[in-house]
Amino acid sequence: MTLNGILQILAYLAILTLLAKPVGIYLVKVYNGERTFLDFLFRPVERAVYAITRVDAEKEMNWKQYGVAMLIFSLVSTLVLYGIQRLQFFLPSNPQGFAGLSEHLSFNTAVSFVTNTNWQGYGGETTMSYFTQMAGLTVQNFISAAVGMALAAVFIRGVSRFETDNLGNFWKDVVRGTLYVLLPLSFLAAIFFVSQGVVQNFKPYDTAQLTDVRTIQVDKKDAEGAVIKDSSGETVQEDLVIDTQTIAQGPAASQLAIKMLGTNGGGFFNANSSHPFENPTPLSNFITMLLILIIPAGFTYMLGRMVKSPGHGWAVYSAMMILLIAGVAALYWAEAMGNPLHPANVDQVAVGGNFEGKETRFGIANSALFATVTTAASCGAVNSMHDSFTPLGGLVPMVNIQLGEVIFGGVGAGMYGILIMIILTVFIAGLMVGRTPEYLGKKIESFDVQMAMLYVLIFPLIILGFAAVTSISPDFGLTSLNNQGAHGLSEILYAFTSATGNNGSAFAGLNANTLWYNTTLGIAMLIGRFLMIVPVLAIAGNLARKKLVPATLGTFPVNTALFSILLVSIVLILGALTFFPVLSLSPILEHFQMVNGQSF
Repeated sequence: MTLNGILQILAYLAILTLLAKPVGIYLVKVYNGERTFLDFLFRPVERAVYAITRVDAEKEMNWKQYGVAMLIFSLVSTLVLYGIQRLQFFLPSNPQGFAGLSEHLSFNTAVSFVTNTNWQGYGGETTMSYFTQMAGLTVQNFISAAVGMALAAVFIRGVSRFETDNLGNFWKDVVRGTLYVLLPLSFLAAIFFVSQGVVQNFKPYDTAQLTDVRTIQVDKKDAEGAVIKDSSGETVQEDLVIDTQTIAQGPAASQLAIKMLGTNGGGFFNANSSHPFENPTPLSNFITMLLILIIPAGFTYMLGRMVKSPGHGWAVYSAMMILLIAGVAALYWAEAMGNPLHPANVDQVAVGGNFEGKETRFGIANSALFATVTTAASCGAVNSMHDSFTPLGGLVPMVNIQLGEVIFGGVGAGMYGILIMIILTVFIAGLMVGRTPEYLGKKIESFDVQMAMLYVLIFPLIILGFAAVTSISPDFGLTSLNNQGAHGLSEILYAFTSATGNNGSAFAGLNANTLWYNTTLGIAMLIGRFLMIVPVLAIAGNLARKKLVPATLGTFPVNTALFSILLVSIVLILGALTFFPVLSLSPILEHFQMVNGQSF
């Protein structure tokens, strides 16, 4: 760990904190339908959208109507994106002539982008046409983010309103979130990324002649693409001469901007944000990380402003920041210590730390910060390969997601996720003092706690269930592994953690483009998004109907440092109790094996 690296991390945290309040104030205006400085530009567009779609934007919905509208909208979005992928070869803007995707990969990708997961079982520059990237994936980056933001706004309305069933209008929330927040910020970010060297064109791919011709050994395949094996079962190898390099092009900057701002994470290129065409400079890397958390941070201030308790918003922000700082500190320390299996001196510490899988233009500090930020939010972007982190370094991104992605979380999803944890926190605080728990003047009753526990239990059930079945299925689960043992289990566990948490990042040592993984991961994404949203909306509707209860001496304050500490404790306890057993068999076990001289 270096002073320079620590100062860069502190500068990022400070700037994020300074931006939380102005962004939160703007979000309040957007979702309350108030006048903004962009009204002259987008108000006519907003009215035109309502007129064309025949939406009565002033008619508010109850939680069930809101949920049905969201589910129908998401279903249609999934079907459209699935169709675009299957018909890709016949659609325009396909200079490389890419064929349509398989049924199971199209299903997985459609579900992935609609659920704001952006898990990718494919290489973008070798699979997707420009039309699919723009009209399919980029459009869903906007829509899925806008839906998540709308759901957060609904939950905050449920907390701030009383004796009503009205929680807003889904269509209005999605339109305003897209027009007034995502679109202008993405436009500015795209211009900035182009200035840094991110590509934005429609050119066919270039082919460069290599001056250093290489010959490598590859698996020999038959006419159908199956690997050929000899009589003893060993894979047959053949020589492959590498004398050219294909340089991918495309409209990357426009997709990069919204994939970060919307905490989507799906890379235009397979190497994602470690690719020089997506993330060319340290400045682009810094702004990328800022885009990921700027809206989730703003939602915390929006919460405090709408419930008329700014201190509560800052208390929630503080709890998230404590978890974020703890994660980046642990990850930076683990990677800076290096790998004892590659000693550089008598102290058995590798010089400079573990640089494997990292871009030298970013270094260990910014790789550690990026990995923490992207898994603290539901953003699958990576600028380094988590698969090559040290065991304890790889543990941090995994735990970030397993905590429920409430460390700021995705746009919207993090806000309603932390509100679930707040309800459990005040419930436990109420038990401590022997009285009915209250949250901002509303009694937390059995229905609220039941729905909160349903939300909390669905998450580990899907992760651990699919991971368990996969880890004992040699025919369709284990054949995709790049490593065996504890590290192989980490790859499987991380995949289902990422999918269910709608994160999208991966350990990258797992071939997930198979029928089994495309299907099971797709199901995990659907459950992790939509089945968990139902109890969220139910709680919001129930809270909005409650009467306000005057605060008394026994009311647990939710705007203090004690509340922040208790909230952090509840988040950690739930995560530790649920996932510690399996983590002890994967990254924790691998760490002790590494110390004792074993690697995978």
